[in-house]
Amino acid sequence: MTRTLLNWLFPVLLLLFASPQEALAQQTPPVGENGLFLSTDSTTESDQESKDEKKKKKKEKEEEAAFFSFGLDRFDITFFTRMLVNILSMIILIRFIYYPVYKKRDYFFTFFMFNITIFVITFLLNTKTSFSTGAAFGLFAVFSLLRYRTEDISARDMTYLFTVIALGLISSVNKGNVLEIIIVNSTILLAAFLLDGNILMKTEFVKTIQYENIELIKPDNHTALIEDLKKRTGLNIHKVSIGRVDFLRDTAVVKIYYYENRNQEV
Repeated sequence: MTRTLLNWLFPVLLLLFASPQEALAQQTPPVGENGLFLSTDSTTESDQESKDEKKKKKKEKEEEAAFFSFGLDRFDITFFTRMLVNILSMIILIRFIYYPVYKKRDYFFTFFMFNITIFVITFLLNTKTSFSTGAAFGLFAVFSLLRYRTEDISARDMTYLFTVIALGLISSVNKGNVLEIIIVNSTILLAAFLLDGNILMKTEFVKTIQYENIELIKPDNHTALIEDLKKRTGLNIHKVSIGRVDFLRDTAVVKIYYYENRNQEV
């Protein structure tokens, strides 16, 4: 009986001793903008949404400030070390492997600019965003599909173009230390030197010419055809193949295969 009486008296005493504002706040639910009463759960959800909105705006402001700010945090010792390894690899490949064999300077600018551009793009994307190795090789594939419309590029020159792009990718995307990059690049350079440096085999060159002595293109005159072409061109020709033959003009398209003559530039 006494416990029941206390249960009735306690709320009455609380209302008597509490201030009118506190009592009203305890009894009256919050009111929304449209005059309707809001539940406590809806108020909490609204507060959470406003906090999320503030966080989102704050993050956008921070990203905007970071975009317009001038920072050199990404251009640290790692960037310059990788760039140095990449440039040294390019010098060895182009100057000491490609040029001594082909004696051509036409693609020096193309090779170096492709390599440096690929290196910078992939390095910045790899440090700024979550740029994966697969995406990097996808970019490599896009650049590999480029063709020059002004002139044809030989298969060997295109292979060297692929190689310089690969060196740029390896130097920028590889997550290992500098020693690992040096080992990988050295392996590629060694393979290029052995295969195209007259070490394992002689480097074979190909030219396509218009030949007017139509009688010598017969199979029976194959040896005489090679000797005649050697005298006219001065090249060390070891094989020929006959292409299109025009009997109206008495000419034929002949593809000659020859080895490098060390005494003259090709």
